[in-house]
Amino acid sequence: MADWHVSGSYFEACNCDAICPCRRQGGQKLTTGSTYGVCSFALSWRVLDGAFGSIDLTGLDAVLAGSYRDDELGKPWRVFLYVDERANAAQQHALADIFTGRAGGTALKNYAAVIGEVYAVKPAHIELDHRPKRWSIRASDYVVVRGATLVASPLGAVSCGIPGHDHPGEEVRTELMRVDDPPLGWEVVGRCGFAADFAYASDQEVPR
Repeated sequence: MADWHVSGSYFEACNCDAICPCRRQGGQKLTTGSTYGVCSFALSWRVLDGAFGSIDLTGLDAVLAGSYRDDELGKPWRVFLYVDERANAAQQHALADIFTGRAGGTALKNYAAVIGEVYAVKPAHIELDHRPKRWSIRASDYVVVRGATLVASPLGAVSCGIPGHDHPGEEVRTELMRVDDPPLGWEVVGRCGFAADFAYASDQEVPR
């Protein structure tokens, strides 16, 4: 497996109430379990700098939509991954390996080890806006996340395990999250989101 690294901006939404029970606040995990017993989510990454071996990934995007149940042993995720349709076949394959965890490294350690099933990896027309207070996600007609209002934590910095707790960010309340790609499908309003930066790398990569 080639050495790789990707870094950039991250934004997610899920159906939990803000502040999401998955977060740490002030470095502490305060709650457990999803707000409603099922977590349905859409995660997005904009790669501002990245490469998989000699394959340049800079400027490409990826979106992961999925769901898991708190009452299922191990809470396995079942997901679709959408990769940037602008990417060539090698780039799309590299994005898929990284963000599903097949390439190991930080992504596998942070979240992908709990992926139980990948329904499919699909090229999609991805539009991400990760600018503060303008956060949004679109992956063709499969995933739409729109708008966000900041949610303050009285307990200190908020962090999420997916970008990594060493990358604290902003908790938000989204206007809309819709996913429509059977067997996944939901639409919720006024639920939680999170924005931060991220930096993932292969286990073998030597820090620069």
